[in-house]
Parts: sequence; C-alpha cells; structure tokens
Amino acid sequence: MSKKATVFVRLKDGVLDPQGVTIAKALNQMGYDEFTSVRSGRFFELEIEDNEANLDQRLEEVCSKLLSNPVIENYRIEKG
Repeated sequence: MSKKATVFVRLKDGVLDPQGVTIAKALNQMGYDEFTSVRSGRFFELEIEDNEANLDQRLEEVCSKLLSNPVIENYRIEKG
C-alpha cells in the first residue's frame, strides 16, 4: 500500500512574482477589479511506498533539494 503527499511551493513574500503580476493585470483588464494581487505557485503529488522509514525527513530533503529553491521559495507538505 502506498501513501500520498502533496507539496505546495510558492515564492517567499517580497520576491517578485512576474507571473502573478501578469495574471493580476489580466484579471483587471477583464473587469475583475476585486483581485488586487496574485501570487503564483505550483504543487506536486508524490506517491510513497508505505514501508518508507524516516518519511518526514525524506520528504523535507526532496523538497529542499529538488522541488523548491529555498533561497526564494517556501514549501508546505500535506500527507494524506
């Protein structure tokens, strides 16, 4: 049996988000003036072998070494 983890990655506060800015401008041009700011991000769904020891540590390593850039991004892990 396997487990699943979802990793959400987003830019840290204060880091310029050009994609978010572009989306916010497009929303305003389309008449959606109530959206004043947009921050973009991405997510990853990981399937994990159920017998994996040190799962939390392994997930943290994968996130900090591969799925995110810790200098400019934060990540959040949800296990389910």
